[in-house]
Amino acid sequence: MRVRFLSASLLAVALAFPALSYDDDDKPCAQGTCKSSWSGTGAAEQKPATDLGKDYKSFLNVARTELLTVAYAIEEAKKNGFKEWKAGTKINPGDRYYDNNRDRALTLIIGGQDPVASGVRFVASHIDSPRLELKGRPNYGKAGFGLFQTNYHGGIKTYQWTNLPLALLGRVDKKDGTTVQISIGLDPSDPIFMIPDLSPHVDRPQRNRKAREVIAFEELDPIVASGPHGPEGKIDASTWVFRYLKANYGIEAADLVSAELALVPATPPRDMGFDRRLTAAYGQDDRLSAFASIQAAMALTTPPKTTIILLADNEESGNNNVTGASSTYLVDLTGELLYAEVGDAYRQPLLTRALRASKALSIDVNPGINPMNPGVWEGGNAPKLGYGINIKLYGKGFNANSEFIAWTRAALDDAGVPWQTATYKVARGGGGTLGGELSHYNIDTIDFGVPVLSIHTPYAVSDKMDVLALKNGIKAFIEKK
Repeated sequence: MRVRFLSASLLAVALAFPALSYDDDDKPCAQGTCKSSWSGTGAAEQKPATDLGKDYKSFLNVARTELLTVAYAIEEAKKNGFKEWKAGTKINPGDRYYDNNRDRALTLIIGGQDPVASGVRFVASHIDSPRLELKGRPNYGKAGFGLFQTNYHGGIKTYQWTNLPLALLGRVDKKDGTTVQISIGLDPSDPIFMIPDLSPHVDRPQRNRKAREVIAFEELDPIVASGPHGPEGKIDASTWVFRYLKANYGIEAADLVSAELALVPATPPRDMGFDRRLTAAYGQDDRLSAFASIQAAMALTTPPKTTIILLADNEESGNNNVTGASSTYLVDLTGELLYAEVGDAYRQPLLTRALRASKALSIDVNPGINPMNPGVWEGGNAPKLGYGINIKLYGKGFNANSEFIAWTRAALDDAGVPWQTATYKVARGGGGTLGGELSHYNIDTIDFGVPVLSIHTPYAVSDKMDVLALKNGIKAFIEKK
C-alpha cells in the first residue's frame, strides 16, 4: 500500500485553498463536477429518473407501514424470480431468495461468485416511519365524540399531525389464531380520521405554549365517530365504535390489546413543482432507501459476493425488538447460509471471519439544505437535493475508516454515480441509523443516503435524480470487486 505525506507547508496551502466547494455549481467537486444532476440534461437523460419516480410514487402509495412494505417487497421479489429461502438451502451463484422475518422485516439474498465464507455484501435500511399508534385500550368518548387514544412512534412535531387526513392501517390478532387486516382511509371512498386543532378565534391560551407544547402528545387523539346512534339516540359514540368493529370486523374490545394499528397520513404521493422534479409523500424516511435497495436487487445478476439486503423494522424507536437491526437475525441468517455451504465443517470462527471479511452499507436519508432555513447547515459540508448520494461524515469516531471511504468513492466514481458529503453543523444535528448495529459485529460499515426536506413530517420531499443515484449507488457498491 502506498502512503503519501504532505509537508507542513503544502498542507497549509491545501487547507487554505480547498478544492471542493458547494457554493458555486461551476467549481470542481467530487466526481468531476459539483453541478446538479439536472444541469445540462434533456428529456432523454432525465427519463430514467422520471420513470423511476413513477414507480416510487406507486410504492409509497401502498407501502405505508412496515407490514405493507414487506408484503410489497415479497410480491416484487416473486415477480423477479426470487423464491422463499428455507433453512439448509445452499446459495449458489446467481440464486435469488427472500427470507420473511415475521412479516415486519425482510431480507433479499442474491448468490455471489465467491462463497459466503469469503464475506458478504450487506445493504441495510429501515422500513418504519414516524407515525401514531393506537394504545391497547384506545376507545373513549368525550364531548359527544368517539376518539382513539394514541402513542407515537419515532420523533415527530406534534402540531404537524393535526387537521390532517389519517388512515388506520394494520392487523388485529385474535386468541383463536386468526388475523384481521385493517385498511381504512386510503381508498377515496373510505372515511378518514382527523385530530382537530383549535381555530384562531379561540386559541389564545394555546399560543402562549412553546413550539414543543402547542399540541401535547396526549392531545393527539383522532375523532373516529360522533354523536349518539341508534333509533332513540341512546348509544353514545364510543359504545357505537365497539359495536361497529364487532359487526364489520369481528373484533372485540380485548382484541385491540393484541393489535398493531397505526394512523398514517392518507394523502397520496404527488409530484412537486412546475417541473415535477420533486416527489412529496409520507414515509420517505426511510422507505426511499428501501425502495432503492429493492430496485437495485432486482437489477443484479451474479454479484462478486453473496449479497444480503435487509429491510429492518423499528429504527425510529431504537432498532429494538426481534425485527429490528439490534436483534441477532441478520447474523443468524448469515450463519445459516454459511452452514448450508460448508456442512459439518462449520465452526463458529468461520462465521466471525466471514463477517470480518464483509462490507456493509447502511442507508438512511438525512436533511438536505432547506431554502427557508439554510443557516442550520455549514454550506461546504451540506447535502443539496439533486446533487446525488450523501457520504455521511459524522466525525467523533462514527465515520467509516478512511480506506473504506476511499473504496466506496471508487465504486461510485467507476459507475458514474454523483455523490456529495453530509456533515451536520457542530452540535446542531443528530440522529441514528443501522450503521452501529452492523459495525457491532465487526463488519466494515459505511453510512450514506440522499437528502430529503421535511424529514419526520407527514409529507417529506425528495429529488427524483437522487432516488436514481441511490439505486445506482447501491448496485455499484454491491458489484465492486
